[in-house]
Amino acid sequence: MSTIYEVSKLAGVSLATVSRVINKNAAVSEKTKEKVKIAMEQLGYRPNTIAQSLASNRSNSIGVLVSQLDSPFFGEMMVGIEDEMRKAGKQVLFAAGHNLESMEKESIEFLQSRNCDGLIVHCEQASDEYMHSLTKGKTSVVIVNRKIPMIEDRCVTLDNFKGGYIAAQYAVAQGHTQLAYVSGPHDKKDSLERLQGVKAACKDLGIELEDSHIETGDYSEKSGSDAISAFIEKGYRPSILICANDEMASGAMKRARELEIDIPKELSIIGYDNTSFTKYLHPELTTVENPIGKMGKMAAKLILNLAYDQKNVIHNRFEPEMVIRNSVYRHD
Repeated sequence: MSTIYEVSKLAGVSLATVSRVINKNAAVSEKTKEKVKIAMEQLGYRPNTIAQSLASNRSNSIGVLVSQLDSPFFGEMMVGIEDEMRKAGKQVLFAAGHNLESMEKESIEFLQSRNCDGLIVHCEQASDEYMHSLTKGKTSVVIVNRKIPMIEDRCVTLDNFKGGYIAAQYAVAQGHTQLAYVSGPHDKKDSLERLQGVKAACKDLGIELEDSHIETGDYSEKSGSDAISAFIEKGYRPSILICANDEMASGAMKRARELEIDIPKELSIIGYDNTSFTKYLHPELTTVENPIGKMGKMAAKLILNLAYDQKNVIHNRFEPEMVIRNSVYRHD
């Protein structure tokens, strides 16, 4: 195995210069950097990252906590984060909280134990007090998709109330008056905000949305399917169904087809998130854009500012927009 001394000799520079190049120190000319990189390639030299971490007191890695690793929604968030981190020469460690407070805290402790320089967390069950306390520790923390009082400058969020509002507003604008809604779990803030937005729009537009016209799901395809069955059992046949995420909308579409309900003529459907699979459904799903990939990138830029003193321009609040496709039928 080659050593830093051999790199120094082959490149014709000092050990200190090789070290500066390895640690991306700006005080080295491009010509010298290139000489050192060529020498490293010729010798097959790989820097000892552990030694680098000990010397700099940094691991050059960021820990990321998401709710699920197998979700298309969180996949887009992780891609956005990893892309920004790779550009900055940093590594990423991922962990999952599985929507359980105990596992969220356990995963955060794991990431902290790996000496991550910063954390980007998507926590749904841990309390605001716990999240606030995290930001007071020695490790920089950024929170995604959740606004917490007193630390809003550390939060990258979406206006979920507006997302619910514009979904219902669009449904009514297409001539629908018989609405139904499939909510996410009521212990999730984003879910409650979307529900509140839908209710507010219906009230403002003079549309009756009774409690019996609302089903509560868990963001899974199955709960979207179950909601269709529940409305039929109640004897309620809405002309349009708004779902709090795309996976529940997908499940609702599948169940409707099994019952030979025509989509969108007999039942129009609106989703939420605009995950990658929505344009491959039949019909293509009209949905609310939740720019989680862009939010992931912004969270990465913010943690780079906090942990590595970068100067990225930050905007913490994102706005949802309707993505119009073919799953909504217009009633003239």
